[in-house]
Amino acid sequence: MSDDDPEVADLEGTVTWSELLAEATTRFERAGLESPAIDARRIVEEVTGSEPSEFHRVLDTAATARGVASFDRLVARREGGEPLQYVVGRWGFRHLDLMVDRRVLIPRPETEVVAGLAIEEVVARSGAGREVVVADLGTGSGALGFAIATECAAARVLATDRSPDALAVARANLAGLGRAAGRVSLHEGSWFDALPMSVRGAIDVLVSNPPYIGDDEELPAVVGEWEPSEALRAGSVGDENLQTILDGADEWVVPGGAVVLEMAPDQTALIADRFRAAGWQASIHSDLAGRDRAVVARKRG
Repeated sequence: MSDDDPEVADLEGTVTWSELLAEATTRFERAGLESPAIDARRIVEEVTGSEPSEFHRVLDTAATARGVASFDRLVARREGGEPLQYVVGRWGFRHLDLMVDRRVLIPRPETEVVAGLAIEEVVARSGAGREVVVADLGTGSGALGFAIATECAAARVLATDRSPDALAVARANLAGLGRAAGRVSLHEGSWFDALPMSVRGAIDVLVSNPPYIGDDEELPAVVGEWEPSEALRAGSVGDENLQTILDGADEWVVPGGAVVLEMAPDQTALIADRFRAAGWQASIHSDLAGRDRAVVARKRG
């Protein structure tokens, strides 16, 4: 339905956002969505450009024909099962507001915890004007690397991805970082191959949320049917990329540096043990739900 549609034009000034909110909630309930009221509210906020604090003031205002048309398009997409994050095209990650679409994974709360762990490692190595070299391997939307860059003034971030499409999204998000963008560079390529040789053996903190799901593992439809498979799958048992990073870390990370990796709960003990076998110190950290989610490994030096 376009804003030139006579049916939409007839609604100009006659329907309020409160009525549209109720309509969307009902449609989402019928579609069996998990959070119909929350999803409906987020779409109204997106279409009206309102902040959460302004939401209730918007509800009693009349919708324009253009607003109704935009609202209807987004509701139809969500009703069809498309993730809300892709429908609205933006999503929050820590303090960032990131552009997201089907070229990249949706930023998740688990990864915010990983970002926090990496930031702690950066802060521990900063001071006295020292630059901290950070590599974000498989950056996707840029969530991890950009959070570090904006929260740690000492960080110089090299963010990599093998997908040109993902890097296009990261580039769009980089443009909104402000002054911190000057301390971030994007590099296309697979894992360590994307990095310039100038940082070989000089990375202070390496962070990554690599694909870690096994090829045969079943995923919820909202994930498997919409998010990029190449950013999720990692071989028969899901540890191929984690092992690649582990194998290259000793060559690329400075003595005393750290590696912070997100992974599945059932992978943490194995990866931590592999780091220890390679002579590193390693610890396991849980996410907000209390599940093992990350390994922080520190290179002796």
